[in-house]
Amino acid sequence: MDTAILDRSIPEIAALVQRGEVSAEEVARAALARIEQRDGALNAFLTVQAEQALEAARALDARRARGEALGPLAGVPIGLKDALCTEGAPTTAGSKILTRAAAGAARAPDPARGYRPPYDATVVARLRAAGAILPGKCNMDELAMGSSNENSAFGPVKNPWDRARTPGGSSGGSAVAVAAGMTPGSLGSDTGGSIRQPASLTGVVGLKPTYGRVSRYGLIAFASSLDQIGPFAQDVKSAARLLEVIAGRDPRDATSLDAPVGAYEAACGRDVAGLRIGVPEEYFAKGLDEQVGAKVRGAIDGLRGLGCEIRPVHLPHTRYAVAAYYIVATAEASSNLARFDGVRFGLRVDGERGGKADLQALYGATRGEGFGREVKRRILLGTYVLSAGYYDAYYLRAQKVRTLIRRDFDEAFREVDLIAAPVSPTVAFRLGERVDDPLSMYLADVYTLPASMAGLPAISVPCATAPAPDGGPPLPVGLQLIGPALEEARLLRAAYAWEQISPVRALRAPLA
Repeated sequence: MDTAILDRSIPEIAALVQRGEVSAEEVARAALARIEQRDGALNAFLTVQAEQALEAARALDARRARGEALGPLAGVPIGLKDALCTEGAPTTAGSKILTRAAAGAARAPDPARGYRPPYDATVVARLRAAGAILPGKCNMDELAMGSSNENSAFGPVKNPWDRARTPGGSSGGSAVAVAAGMTPGSLGSDTGGSIRQPASLTGVVGLKPTYGRVSRYGLIAFASSLDQIGPFAQDVKSAARLLEVIAGRDPRDATSLDAPVGAYEAACGRDVAGLRIGVPEEYFAKGLDEQVGAKVRGAIDGLRGLGCEIRPVHLPHTRYAVAAYYIVATAEASSNLARFDGVRFGLRVDGERGGKADLQALYGATRGEGFGREVKRRILLGTYVLSAGYYDAYYLRAQKVRTLIRRDFDEAFREVDLIAAPVSPTVAFRLGERVDDPLSMYLADVYTLPASMAGLPAISVPCATAPAPDGGPPLPVGLQLIGPALEEARLLRAAYAWEQISPVRALRAPLA
């Protein structure tokens, strides 16, 4: 089967299906063929719903044959991070806690035996209404906790640029689905960098919208004041179209913003001359790989060549972002994850105390077996910082620091329109390299956490490749652009302008 249709942009695929030049079923079959061909070596998909995807594609073709208008994602295959609820389809969030144990003492986790929600997440419902085809659910760090996708209960995702390396996390499967050409777009979630970091490490576009810009209804929560759903795509205009579909007020999410959805795709192509771009010195300090820093500065010079005005800015509280984030996020996680108790859904491991069945023992046995090491670490940290005697010393103080970080951005945006910075301090690191060093792993998100703490929109767009310090093939580097709240259109305008002159615009992962 010719699968080249998947190498086109999302607007191009949708237009071909809308005109009847290619059928939605042909596109769906191409995506399923690519997944079968490529995913065995990458582990990006946890489950594939082939029959459901083909059935939806045939229904779309029948609608077109009747002369009905099709939506803006007509026939476009979109991968879904497995933290997004899908009606009747397995949803595991990468965790054993949301699977029914297989028979036998080993209780081997199987994503096909995952929790099956009775409803779709709002973003999933909006994708379906727009005509998207949903071929499967993508692998992720367990319950979105991780920066390398090595915390998944179902094995790590491999980076298609070098399968010995991480694709980043926690939305690593969603990033790899796009980077490996298995789907033209996908959805992930970003709590502290979980869209932008894997986008940078795999060479695709990844956008974290303003907090509240996209409904979180149906997203399995990690940290409710930080989580935000956003798109991955091969190009900026495709990401813009995806955002237009999923953005907007949702009465089922009290945190979603009642603000008009911008003309994001139309913003791509508008002139950027005169845009003031701030460059924070705090993002180019010790810890940034020299080659990565040079490539990002080169991209900033490219924006200067397009007529943008480049100015230095200061974000002095950036250095506290990692510490504050890992207090706020773990505190919220310890509360959110209390619902996984072995009683209502997912894994159940019966426990006994004194020779009798005991509810507390049930909780302990289920959570002890169902949660992985990193999730347990964060639950314990979060419970500690919320405990009596420590709340003021840790959680309250972290929230005050969060306010200071937001004020830094407010002050900077009085002088500039956007901020440009690296996404990750390094290119993709090797699998296993940091799993026993949590602090080193947490520092992988040092440049993405501040925008998350401030609730601001930010995008990663490929800007170059750079050699890995430990050898191997050249690996992608992302340019991060950060904007004021609800200024996604401005972000996309600048990202698209850069993309048109990018030396890696047409570069794709060297798949065998």
